[in-house]
Amino acid sequence: MEDKTILDLYVQRSERAIAETAAKYGAYCGAVADNILACPEDVEEILNDTWLAAWRDIPPSQPVCLRAYLGRITRNLALSRFRFYRTKKRYAGLETLLSELEDCIPAPGTPETELERRELSRLISSWLGGLEPEQRRLFVRRYWHGVPVRRLAREAGIGQNAMAQRLARLRQSLKARLEQEGAEL
Repeated sequence: MEDKTILDLYVQRSERAIAETAAKYGAYCGAVADNILACPEDVEEILNDTWLAAWRDIPPSQPVCLRAYLGRITRNLALSRFRFYRTKKRYAGLETLLSELEDCIPAPGTPETELERRELSRLISSWLGGLEPEQRRLFVRRYWHGVPVRRLAREAGIGQNAMAQRLARLRQSLKARLEQEGAEL
């Protein structure tokens, strides 16, 4: 079913919208949540919360790209769950993923103004836009979708160490670009 048709179902408040959304985007959103949490029970809860959030938000929201909209909701919910478990020392989940980026990206707890946050977002988007498509996909899959290095390496047909080196070079490139632009790290 096309996204526009699914969105129309939401506007009509048809419960079929949730079923169609789950059918079309359940695997994608499940993968996003699983890469962060790696717990099937939590993933199922996150998916249910994603569908509920979409039901509550559409309308008035009218997402341009339903896949990205649902992916963002799923990722944010999964990260919230991860942070909750992290404070209770239940998960090791994203520790490695987040630690890989901590020397490139300013800590979220630092007192930054909204303008600085937007500028950082613009710089990262600009940097991503300057990458080769394959490198951009690799970076986004690792650091947005949380795909494990082992899986990325297997899909690329290279060893884990070689993939880790590619990712390290991308992070170094990002850090250099942010420093060049005067971003405080």
